Amino acid sequence: MSDSLNAVILAAGFGKRMQSDLPKVLHPLAGVPMIEHTLRAVAGVTSELPVVVIGHGADQVRQAVGSHARFVLQQEQLGTAHALQMAEPLLSGQPGLLLVTTGDMPLLTSATFSRLVMLARSNSGPISMLSVVLPDPHGFGRVVRSADGSVCTIVEEAQATPDVLAIRELNASVYCFDNLWLWDALRQIKLSPKGEYYLTDIVGVAVAQGMPVQALIADDPQEALGINTRQHLAEAAAVLRSRINSRWMLAGVSMIDPATTYIDADVSIGRETLLLPGTVLQGSTVIGTACQIGPDVKIANSELGNGCQVSYSVIEDSQLPDETILKPFTHRFNNQDVSPARE
Repeated sequence: MSDSLNAVILAAGFGKRMQSDLPKVLHPLAGVPMIEHTLRAVAGVTSELPVVVIGHGADQVRQAVGSHARFVLQQEQLGTAHALQMAEPLLSGQPGLLLVTTGDMPLLTSATFSRLVMLARSNSGPISMLSVVLPDPHGFGRVVRSADGSVCTIVEEAQATPDVLAIRELNASVYCFDNLWLWDALRQIKLSPKGEYYLTDIVGVAVAQGMPVQALIADDPQEALGINTRQHLAEAAAVLRSRINSRWMLAGVSMIDPATTYIDADVSIGRETLLLPGTVLQGSTVIGTACQIGPDVKIANSELGNGCQVSYSVIEDSQLPDETILKPFTHRFNNQDVSPARE
């Protein structure tokens, strides 16, 4: 099999449970649109420009993602298998593997994608999939394995017998396919009673052909969190906040209380900087070395030099030179103080 790897990100859904006019995949998470986390994780395993399947809010998604992807449009919402078929004109006939994920699973990492791709390269069959083991199945389909450990079927919760309902290995809806096999197989998926074509049914196509389907259990079950509600969005934000804070502490940044320290994904912080409780660093903010920030400080899209001290203040779209000690209760916007310091 060729070493070539392409990727498709499914991002055409309505996201009705978000109760929002904004397309689900554009809801901000750690300062960037949700789908941006998926794009970055995919970019960690392939240099090929991913294909994003768009539908609801297509123009908004296209504008937000820009040149970081190729786009195909799913005009009718006819299920996940139908959505993937929209990418066939761009990808069919190419040897190699195709990674398929969704734009509403922002906690998946490049490391997990890489492990799945490695499994696919060693798999003699056409499908390798990601699974997750959870005590609460959250309504996910159950992964049923054969005696040899390969996957024989995915059973949706509504159709599961009591024995299958007891299974706690769940389908994470992330796949790596043999690209040459995939497109004809998609056409063999039958319409569901709900009037949609489900990508999970492709496992049955491979099994019927006598071809093995392998599953990789995710090391971190949190990665399989999909965003369907604002509550899920808050849960994902907490996980990302912990990851980001841990990364900066390992890089030499101190935090008095990480639970009350909020750092966006694109912020940069120098070593020996101390962040006190209530610190919020947003957007493309850059903090120099040996600064003391907080308590109760918001800094957005600003650049602070080395050795700066800021407390009880707001800084937006501004720059502070080295060794600046800002008076408490300052609001600086565009390098101008818009509220006086309190005496």
